[in-house]
Amino acid sequence: MTLLHERRRFLLSLAAGVAMSQAPFALARAQSRRASLASTPLPGGLILISGAGGNVVVGHDGEGALMVDGGTADRARDLEMLVLRETGVKRVHTLINTHWHPEQTGSNERLGKAGAKIIAHENTRLWLTVSNPLVGQSGTYGPLPAAARPNATTYANGSLRLGADQVDYGYLLQAHTDGDLYVHFRQANLLVAGDVVCNDGWPVIDWRTGGWIGGMVDGLTKLIALSDATTRIVPGRGPLLTRSDLEVQRTQYATIFERLEALLRQGKGPDEALAENPTKEFNAEQGDPTQFVTLAFESMWGHYAPNA
Repeated sequence: MTLLHERRRFLLSLAAGVAMSQAPFALARAQSRRASLASTPLPGGLILISGAGGNVVVGHDGEGALMVDGGTADRARDLEMLVLRETGVKRVHTLINTHWHPEQTGSNERLGKAGAKIIAHENTRLWLTVSNPLVGQSGTYGPLPAAARPNATTYANGSLRLGADQVDYGYLLQAHTDGDLYVHFRQANLLVAGDVVCNDGWPVIDWRTGGWIGGMVDGLTKLIALSDATTRIVPGRGPLLTRSDLEVQRTQYATIFERLEALLRQGKGPDEALAENPTKEFNAEQGDPTQFVTLAFESMWGHYAPNA
C-alpha cells in the first residue's frame, strides 16, 4: 500500500471517529444558495460572479469561456446561463476546480456532460470518487458520476492560454484540503486562491481530506510570493484582497499555529485549546472562533501524532 493510500485511510478513519463532534458547528462558508447571482468586472476582461455558493471567476476567448470554480449544483444552470450571457460565447470549454468541496464543483456534472475540460489536482479527483462528510453539516458529498469528475489532473502545476493571457495553476500542498490549486491570470495580474484564503470570517480547515493549519500558513506564503502590490486576489468567499491583506492573514494564522502547537505539545485537547483563547486579539474582526480553533487543532494530529 502506498503512503498516499495509507494517509487517506488514516484520515478517513479519524473522520469516522469525530464526525459527530462536528455537528454542532455552523459551517463558516455556508451561504444562501438562492442568493441572486451578481457579476463584477475584473481586470483583463475577467468577471467575478458571486452568489453561487462561492466566488467564481470567468474569462473567455474565441473558443468559449473558462470558469474557475462552479458554485453549488443547484446554481449550475443559472450560473452557466449568466456566464454565456456576460461573455457572449456559446459554451464553457474549461472549468478549473480549486478543490473538491460542493461550492466549487457544483457545475462539474453539467459542464462535464457538455464536453468541458475539468482541471483539478489529482487528489480532488480522488475525493470526488467517494462519499465525504461535510464540515459542520450533516450528510455527505459524492461520489460524483464519472462525467462530473476532473478529466485533466495535475500533481503539481500547469498552464494554458486564454486569448492573450497565460493562465497558470499550481498546487498549494495540504492547506484547506490536500487538493488545493491556485489559478494565476498573468496578464490580468489576478490570483484566484480558492478557500485557502477567505474574506468573510474564519477559514474552514478540512483536515479530514488533508488540510491543516501549517499548510494554510505555507499556502499564504506561496500566494504572497506569486503576487505584487497591484495583484488582485480572489478568495474562496468574500470581497477581493490585496497582497498586503494576505500578509496580515499569514501573520495572524502563523501566530495562532504557534500557540496551538505549544498547547498540543503540552498534551492539551481541542476543548482545552479553545479555553486558552488562542485567537483572542482576532475575534472581534473574525467572529466566533469555535469551529476554526477546533478544526485547526485537530488538523495537527496527523502531523504531530500520526499513529494516534
